[in-house]
Amino acid sequence: MFYYNMTKIISEIGINHNGSIETCKQLIYESKLAGCDYVKIQKRNPDVCVPEKQKNKRKHTPWGEMSYLEYKHKLEFSESDIKVLFDYANSINIQLFASVWDIDSARLMSKYTRMAKLGSASITDEALCKETRNLFDFVIISTGMSTEEEVEKAVMNSRPDVIMHTNSTYPCPSEDLNLRYIEYLKCKWINSDIGYSGHEIGLAPTYAAIMLGATWVERHVTLDKSSWGSDQKSSISVDELRELVNGIRSIERSILYN
Repeated sequence: MFYYNMTKIISEIGINHNGSIETCKQLIYESKLAGCDYVKIQKRNPDVCVPEKQKNKRKHTPWGEMSYLEYKHKLEFSESDIKVLFDYANSINIQLFASVWDIDSARLMSKYTRMAKLGSASITDEALCKETRNLFDFVIISTGMSTEEEVEKAVMNSRPDVIMHTNSTYPCPSEDLNLRYIEYLKCKWINSDIGYSGHEIGLAPTYAAIMLGATWVERHVTLDKSSWGSDQKSSISVDELRELVNGIRSIERSILYN
């Protein structure tokens, strides 16, 4: 009897570290402990990514009141921080990569990894799609904020290895998940793996996504859902992450024997 992991599991830290390298390292460790295959952060250059009309808007933050641009910079790691994180991930044998939001960030991350993701908000950026494909050996895209025509163009420009179905509502009600789109993607894009990036409450839809054919899954993870940040409440806890990985591996054992 031979058994192997069919589903690749990505633990998405995103910006749930709130700019703390120690929090990020703890989440990397918890992702490894849970049995995830990959762990992911987000990387952006706020000077490029934040719209001009938003840069000077005032925002109340855990660090006091500041401009929105200053706040976004608080969430970003420097290159020296990123090197520390990659060294740490390598030391515990888990692969770290990032969603890249702009060409500057893609070029920076390509120094440390051959894998990248283009998030739902980024796949309409034609230049970023093309440059990401040029820089990385393995590219993932998410579809959650685009029309069918925009997805088609993104696939043409980025030639993704994995296309992830998602709904970019945070958190997303179950009735809006449209999981059968996974089956549609599998039929349409036969040269790419099809995955699922979930932002719903609970784990059941992620299990369902696997049974519908997703071979990659991604969930946001946090140390504390009550922490500051836009993604915390649509994330799962580290205990739920362990439960998710164990559940996925149980599903695999129940359906795959050779």
